[in-house]
Amino acid sequence: MTETPVLEFTGERFTPECVREIWYEHMHRYAFAARLAAGRRVLDAACGEGYGTALLGRLAAAATGVDIDTTAVVHARRRYGGNFVRGSVSRLPFADRSFDLVTSFETIEHLAAQREMLAEFRRVLAADGLLLVSSPDKGEYSDATGYRNPDHVRELYRHEFIALLKEQFGHLRLYSQRLQFHSLISAEDAAAEGPCHVVCMDQDQQLHAGTAQRAMYWLAACSNSPEAVQRLQCDYALFADTGQSIFQHYNYAVRRYLQNEQLLARRDARIAELERIPPWLAKAAIALGALQRGIQRRLARRGDGAA
Repeated sequence: MTETPVLEFTGERFTPECVREIWYEHMHRYAFAARLAAGRRVLDAACGEGYGTALLGRLAAAATGVDIDTTAVVHARRRYGGNFVRGSVSRLPFADRSFDLVTSFETIEHLAAQREMLAEFRRVLAADGLLLVSSPDKGEYSDATGYRNPDHVRELYRHEFIALLKEQFGHLRLYSQRLQFHSLISAEDAAAEGPCHVVCMDQDQQLHAGTAQRAMYWLAACSNSPEAVQRLQCDYALFADTGQSIFQHYNYAVRRYLQNEQLLARRDARIAELERIPPWLAKAAIALGALQRGIQRRLARRGDGAA
């Protein structure tokens, strides 16, 4: 990576300088894909700033990033080197069966030409190639929150996402993604691909297998080769950062909240105390305070003149 000015964060296109929740969401997808990129020809479609293509390129036989935005492509070439190409995901500038793995994360909701995009992914994939594609779940992302993202052209519900994928691919496995708060117990000698026990508890202290959470995003692994999907022997993928950025921010926010609560309690106690003072005395205290400030200002001006 070379020293290159940071690409501006527009509020929608992720850059690696982003922090906390959005960093986890985007980086986890590429971390999930990295285990499948080793030794393969990889296309990162709608690569944006280029960080994901660069990450996959550390393991891939060859990694190519494609994006329709010229500024992003030029930036990616300067910052990461490597192969970055300008092009549309609905009309990819690559030959048939050029790639073994195609990744395209949080792209489909930005396009009206969603079928064309998926057809292009199928075209450039090898016969046993694999597509990893993600999309926000409209029910959780928009309906449940009341939020409307102005950059999204068409968001999909789960059944719509699956139906579009099945038009092009005969085999798929669907994963859900949602940022959650977890406690981790891990064996000291645990392997990266070892078995994982996942359980959650509700407010009535009832245990449930899995996470029991609705997906905020869907991540689909698609192929026309059943063996390609079967290679995904992962039921759960846990992702963390060594700096524990979200937890650190959470602790900071809680401390500030408690400090503010104490300040508000003192303010309320002071107001209650003042309300018990006779009105004439409260006015006198206000007048005395104003007189003291006036004297301090005059003394300060005299001091400035003497200097």
